[in-house]
Amino acid sequence: MAAIILSPLFTSPRRLSIHRSSNCHFALRVRAQTSSQLTVGSPPSASDRNTGVIVIGAGLAGLAAATHLASERIPFLLLEASDSVGGRVRTDLVDGFLLDRGFQIFITAYPEARKLLDYNSLDLQKFYSGAQVFYDGRFHTVADPVRHFLDSLGSLANPIGSVVDKLRIGLARLQVIGKSDEEILSAAEEPTIDLLMKLGFSDSVVDRFFRPFFGGIFFDPELGTTSRLFNFIFKCLALGDNTLPARGISAIPDQLARKLPPNSILFNTRVTSIQPEESGFPGVKLENGQVLRSQSGVIVAVDEPEAIRLLGGEDDKTGHPGRKPARSTVCLYFTADQGQIPVRDPVLFLNGSGKGIVNNMFFATNVTRSYGPPGKALVSVSLIGLFEDIPDDDLADEVVKELSGWFGEKVARSWKHLRTYRIRFAQPNQCPPTDLMKNPRHGLGVYVCGDYMTSATFDGALVSGRKAVEALLKDRAKSLA
Repeated sequence: MAAIILSPLFTSPRRLSIHRSSNCHFALRVRAQTSSQLTVGSPPSASDRNTGVIVIGAGLAGLAAATHLASERIPFLLLEASDSVGGRVRTDLVDGFLLDRGFQIFITAYPEARKLLDYNSLDLQKFYSGAQVFYDGRFHTVADPVRHFLDSLGSLANPIGSVVDKLRIGLARLQVIGKSDEEILSAAEEPTIDLLMKLGFSDSVVDRFFRPFFGGIFFDPELGTTSRLFNFIFKCLALGDNTLPARGISAIPDQLARKLPPNSILFNTRVTSIQPEESGFPGVKLENGQVLRSQSGVIVAVDEPEAIRLLGGEDDKTGHPGRKPARSTVCLYFTADQGQIPVRDPVLFLNGSGKGIVNNMFFATNVTRSYGPPGKALVSVSLIGLFEDIPDDDLADEVVKELSGWFGEKVARSWKHLRTYRIRFAQPNQCPPTDLMKNPRHGLGVYVCGDYMTSATFDGALVSGRKAVEALLKDRAKSLA
């Protein structure tokens, strides 16, 4: 679910302020949370092979489903193939740095997230509501006029779109705010690029801003993603702040998991198949050969490729002719001394030049100090695609070479490559035609949730988990009537 997320914007010619030394101090260190700190259980034995509901997958969708089952006092077992919760929303602790698995930003205006999460305890740290766009050898500030009015005033002379383009952005903002989420997600759709052309935006603002910005959100620089998702994200950006939890993006699933009943999550428990119904409800077969039976149903809350395998019999190596290719990304992390980074602002940098392989980058420790040890900075760089033919070291060298043109060779060459994440399934492909309000029912007693069932966002995953439980409860009520 990695995504580039900012606020709707205007632009300003403000130049970057370059710092050669730093007096900044870091906040109290935090430790990355591991699965041992969460609610876990032991592998099931032959004597406890039955449970109320079986939920497969402890990503955001599965955790949301488990949360709603717990609130309804329905017994459940949450099975997770890996060693912790979160799915694609994970954070690793490496040499004192917090590394999110792919660049991910949390928008506070997500409506479902507001209902389920305690924002105060997440200790959300804000990004600047805008971006620095690299174009024609220099940076140009892109700013939200509501949050940074003075910055946006300087936008009239800057080359990231015309004056008319900026007025049209403001008008588009007003239009999406006035629509409900249901109206947006079920409206007539077209590729985002077609919508932008229809709204009258110039080629310059599309190529220099919309492609790197929304193309980074969707991992789709061609902007073929549905206009439904564009409008939903645009609305959330208009209404909320763009943030990172101080303890890493994994603090979000960790918070959901801590609220679940004791011994309700089993880690390192891979489901290999869904078993036919017995007494009206299906079960699941585990990798160790054991079969667990549900008494109320099975909720499949895994990524789309794995869900297709479980529900349709596709194995890991078989292609699926009817499926759109998933969106992929590479995220590279570099470390530096605090004095070796050129800015102190918590801002995202976008590549508006139309050249190179970097789509966006930012200094994570400028947003939240807890992402790095005292005196150290963390640099996050995102690419669109997998670049499978380039080894990690060579790819890192290419990125540093490109960023030397942004910040100067002396600055970029001083950074040390820390880790590279290649994320094959970062997001489902949501090009038209789409159905962002899919029915979660999949046969008798089987329900499906995940961001590919709704919108490819954090919020879409949470919504899908709730809808799967609502469908199960309705069917359960009918069976008891």
